[in-house]
Amino acid sequence: MPVVKYPRAVDPLWHEWDEKAQKCGLRHTIYAVNGDRYTGEWLDNLKHGKGTQIWKHTGAIYSGDWKFGKRDGYGSYSIPDPVTKEYKKVYTGWWKNDKKCGYGTMFYPSGECYEGEWSGGLRSGWGRMCYRDGSIYEGQWLAGQPGGQGMLCLSNDNRYEGGWKDGKKHGPGRFFYLDKGQLLEGIWVADIPKCGIMIDFCQDEAPAPTQYPIPKIELADPDAVLAEAQAMFDDSQN
Repeated sequence: MPVVKYPRAVDPLWHEWDEKAQKCGLRHTIYAVNGDRYTGEWLDNLKHGKGTQIWKHTGAIYSGDWKFGKRDGYGSYSIPDPVTKEYKKVYTGWWKNDKKCGYGTMFYPSGECYEGEWSGGLRSGWGRMCYRDGSIYEGQWLAGQPGGQGMLCLSNDNRYEGGWKDGKKHGPGRFFYLDKGQLLEGIWVADIPKCGIMIDFCQDEAPAPTQYPIPKIELADPDAVLAEAQAMFDDSQN
């Protein structure tokens, strides 16, 4: 007897996971057609509540809060090490609409680390970044880069305190050359000091102080200068 094949009806979108996904508020393990796996709570056929997602292609894991199918709330994201296969945390903190938002800690593959505020998946607000070369920036961030007021402490303990824009020193600021025992206070534009004053600063404690101190700028004859200015003023009034 010949086998009759009936055309397959088009399944609703949720059926690509599992019929159990229809049940609201219950905890289930659901497999996607691409091998991804989610174990957790559901609402209206969407991941909602507490749950853990594993992406088969990358092996990455997210465990935490979900809201209507997106990471939203507190959770951690980890990936396996390509050599040891052990899981390493990439980000732990708050999420909103599937993006990092709020306070959280990010661990970069280079060994660098950021702890602070996020907005729309970018570092934004107050934060502290530890760089691979040993330097540390602590201050305000905007769109993923230092922006506003902040301090950069270099690995040799020299530091800059002042304004930032687009990740560069910008505006009024002070650079402490603690290795030389000097201080530059002035105005920066795109990482370049445009004007300012350099003074000696804690030369006795500096590991490599300059050989000659910076001379003080003084008028040779202040009384004569004042008298000349007064005479010019008197002439302008006549």
